[in-house]
Amino acid sequence: MTDNKITTVELGNGGPQVGVQGLGCMGMSEFYGDTDESAARETLETALAAGVTLFDTADVYGRGANETFLAPFVGAHRGEITLATKFAIERTDDPQYRGVRNDPAYIRQAVEDSLRRLNTDVIDLYYMHRRDPAVPLAESVGAMAELVRQGKVKQLGLSEVTGAELREAYAVHPIAALQSEWSLFSRDVERSAVPAAVELGVTFVPYSPLGRGFLTGAFTDAAKDLSDGDFRKYQPRFTGDNAKTNAALLEPVHKIAAAHGASAAQVALAWVQQRAQVHGLTVVPIPGTRKSSRLLENVAATRLTLTAEELALLEPIAGQVAGDRYPDMSSTSAARE
Repeated sequence: MTDNKITTVELGNGGPQVGVQGLGCMGMSEFYGDTDESAARETLETALAAGVTLFDTADVYGRGANETFLAPFVGAHRGEITLATKFAIERTDDPQYRGVRNDPAYIRQAVEDSLRRLNTDVIDLYYMHRRDPAVPLAESVGAMAELVRQGKVKQLGLSEVTGAELREAYAVHPIAALQSEWSLFSRDVERSAVPAAVELGVTFVPYSPLGRGFLTGAFTDAAKDLSDGDFRKYQPRFTGDNAKTNAALLEPVHKIAAAHGASAAQVALAWVQQRAQVHGLTVVPIPGTRKSSRLLENVAATRLTLTAEELALLEPIAGQVAGDRYPDMSSTSAARE
């Protein structure tokens, strides 16, 4: 490994080595306004050159468009990358509809659809994107395990599950990764999911480690700062008085960033890495971006070390955040704790 590349960690017990920071690709197809496709493709190449090897997508992103978008990159670099995708969130022609499906028949069809769109014969890491409590977890994970036996999937992952659910799933088949929201603004996973992941040797993959961009310090008023096509305009933490309250919470982040000659985003990402170390947990955060410049900024955060005093300044933030992570929290692990 060359000096300009990020270090690597093992993904799950006995899994592949991956860069200590991955790339969330969702925004390249949907949710964050218009995308410059050529710039997004350049960002993928920049990421790989920097040592980022875990690339994260899902069948729900753009209703399959994100997987299709990634297919040429996957084909060109298949032996160099670890490809993660997900199933479970069902969408229809109704733009407001979001269903959750965990039944085995749905899983079997979903993996075939993802393999086709990605134009690959195997998925390295296959996640259950959300949990449907109406379907026994053993039934769903059993169907996922069958995909491993068939050679269609290499490793299994879960997203937004509790510690108890992670243990239950692991008893059916080893789980390599748990992907849930974890950041300076969102720390509920530390209650049960993080301890269970430590106990089982599961790698934690924090999504939205930058609080969907809020922790960059770029937003104070969603109505003014974000385009109509940006889903964050309707997220509780980005709207009204909540946004003003949350922007004020970033004062210590900016202070620490200035002391290091770093950005607020880099401080937030460094915090995730060091918070995981406190727990003895392997993490691979997947901040999303469509810009090569932002990608390189994020990667540089893996070389930033915060002092004990700085970590203490950041400690109270999550407890003061105004607004939930989503307008509807019913499908998150927090709803089932």
